[in-house]
Amino acid sequence: MAEAIRVLLVDDEPLFLESMSKVLKVRGYAVGTAAGGVEALEDLRFNRYDVVVLDLRMPGLDGIATLERIRKQDVLLPVILLSGHADMSKAVEAMQHGAVDYLLKPAPVDKLCERIRSSLEHRDILQEMGPGGGPDR
Repeated sequence: MAEAIRVLLVDDEPLFLESMSKVLKVRGYAVGTAAGGVEALEDLRFNRYDVVVLDLRMPGLDGIATLERIRKQDVLLPVILLSGHADMSKAVEAMQHGAVDYLLKPAPVDKLCERIRSSLEHRDILQEMGPGGGPDR
């Protein structure tokens, strides 16, 4: 049996964290949760995840600032940003800072799962390309 995909959910809304965590676990994901950006960064120092699902608007360290710090720790870790507010300028900013995707809350679970899988495929392609941008030789 394949190892479960490890997802870190980061959101300041406890009900969202609890319900989304349960749904993803039922679908076979290994899920960690963090109630904010600082907690997420601390968790990432000690635990390995395959993908981060990160809320855009949080008190303290918001999603963009958290994303920037994640990129400094791990340039290839896929980060999917979620927002409850349709804001194309923020979506563009998130992508410029290295987010692999941007979804509006409440994102349908099937769509989120699809985006998690596609973000891992994207990461695998980047890893195969290596640091020079081409295939490792």
